[in-house]
Amino acid sequence: MKVSFLALAGGAAASTPYLAWMADSFIQHGVSKTRSYGEATLYEGYEAAYALTKNETYAEWYRGQIDGAVVLQNGTIASWRYDYYSLDDYRIGNNILWWYERTREAKYRQAADVIRSQLDRHPRTPTGGFWHRDPNYPNQMWLDGIFMADSFYAKWTSLFDAKNESAWDDIALQYDHIDSRTRNRTTDLLVHGYDESLKAVWANPVTGAAPLVWSRAVGWYFMSLLEVIPLFPQSHPGRARLVTYFTTLAEGLKKAQDDESGGWWLIMSEPYPGAPGNYIESSASAMFTFGWLKGINMGLLEKKEYLEPAQKAYRGLTERFVKQNDDGTLNWEGTVEVGSLGSNGTYEYYISIPVVENDHRGAGPFMLASYELESQ
Repeated sequence: MKVSFLALAGGAAASTPYLAWMADSFIQHGVSKTRSYGEATLYEGYEAAYALTKNETYAEWYRGQIDGAVVLQNGTIASWRYDYYSLDDYRIGNNILWWYERTREAKYRQAADVIRSQLDRHPRTPTGGFWHRDPNYPNQMWLDGIFMADSFYAKWTSLFDAKNESAWDDIALQYDHIDSRTRNRTTDLLVHGYDESLKAVWANPVTGAAPLVWSRAVGWYFMSLLEVIPLFPQSHPGRARLVTYFTTLAEGLKKAQDDESGGWWLIMSEPYPGAPGNYIESSASAMFTFGWLKGINMGLLEKKEYLEPAQKAYRGLTERFVKQNDDGTLNWEGTVEVGSLGSNGTYEYYISIPVVENDHRGAGPFMLASYELESQ
């Protein structure tokens, strides 16, 4: 007899299908028609909702968010700047490729090619890593940027250039660089980024690494690994390295999970968990929960080791961050507005950033985590 993850989750999570409820809620809340990475992340929640329910309302609404507002009929991208190089802008390419796979319409392929061509021109560090943004962050790689650009790079390559070994080498290189320079080998957690030039105010004078583990940056990286691993050719040596990066990070997250809430602190570096100003942050907690659940479903993580803590984490999300309004819609709460290495990178900086409601960077990963539970 097959027992679903959802039934095992217990409490409210056992009886409530949150994916469709959250999808319906954000349609009612209203979502700006932009190509920002926040909206791009939320749209992946709608891809999951459609995959689970086959409700054409979700697809029609989603297409209305993309056509004309992001992808133009001639295959260009609205307000795209061909001379502006920011990895954040590339995340929408994954959503464009979803529409290409669904429809095979040329405009989506052409729009995706715009972003892929931009990657060819994107500035790089001396060792080949993509700058997070030019000219703002020269020679800096952030964990965020891996999610923003390299998932798309791998998806595009898998669809249109799968036999290009040099492309797969280059994709693996981005993960190799960021992991080798930001990971703490004791905790298996990764700091926010590094500066290869050692010039940033926050950069370690020897390694260039940022000083702190900011949980959402780790979440972006964790999610990206899950997106890219199944795309990599089985025979490519980079695939095994990516699997190791994922599984060791998963273990580090298990050690860092808060016992009481089941979630994770905004700043995960010692001695800050539980420190004044720190708090359990919802977007990262949703990302880690999703990562564990999907990792189990992909066969990368052992169910006997990770299912129970993943269920505890999901319960914590529903009890702590999902709030029902009087009109029956849901709000998503507890998401930090931003975190940037354009700062001094201190603890005081990170905890000074406001917490906002209905942030797409938290709601989207929660929808993805819900899919992993509800689809089993």
